[in-house]
Amino acid sequence: MEPILVYGYPSGSSMGLVATLEWLGKSYKLSRVDMLGEMQQPAYKRLNPRVETPVFITDEGKVLTESMAIALWLASRDTERRVSFDPLSQDADRMHQLMAFINTGLTGAFGPLWAAFEMQGDNPAQKTFLRQLGTETVIERHDRLEEMIGDTPYLIGDFPTLADGFLIGIARWLDFHKVADIDRWPKLAAVRRRLEEDPAVQFATALENGEQVPDSGSLKGHVEIAEVIERFGT
Repeated sequence: MEPILVYGYPSGSSMGLVATLEWLGKSYKLSRVDMLGEMQQPAYKRLNPRVETPVFITDEGKVLTESMAIALWLASRDTERRVSFDPLSQDADRMHQLMAFINTGLTGAFGPLWAAFEMQGDNPAQKTFLRQLGTETVIERHDRLEEMIGDTPYLIGDFPTLADGFLIGIARWLDFHKVADIDRWPKLAAVRRRLEEDPAVQFATALENGEQVPDSGSLKGHVEIAEVIERFGT
């Protein structure tokens, strides 16, 4: 069977994995889930008890969660090295370093901003505190990422890799939460704009937005989330 990626909307980090699957060029299917609705239903916990995306169903029907674990699964099967590098190479080490930073430090920095966005009730002082904390932390993490980026067109080399997929899924949160202008970080801005112009990223973004776009050569269709839970949930 083709593997299935469960990706979330709106503005899910998993959009970058959809683009990565396109870059990889192997057959796959998708399942789209509303993170503010369907994902909050008790049934979803059968797929991921932590109530998060992405979720990946492997070609053997095994459920895999956590972006880093999914990336490792993809890299180990990337025999043509379209989105990764020889695992013993320095480039592979650098890719894993950047992926880990994006998946922990950068993603986690947005936590207070998401908490403020999702906050119920009237507590303006707490919301203001969360927004201030989140803004300061996100800017600091972007400063550190800017320092890590070299002079190559993409994060590691001349083609987009798993690390770029991680980045583009998270990068637009800067705009969503109105933290700062991306041009504050010139190297990061250049990489991000190059990725935003990439056909695979535009394809993934259109799918996330619910637009009716033809399946690509690699994408073999969508599976309803209820079916994925029924077949693969525990």
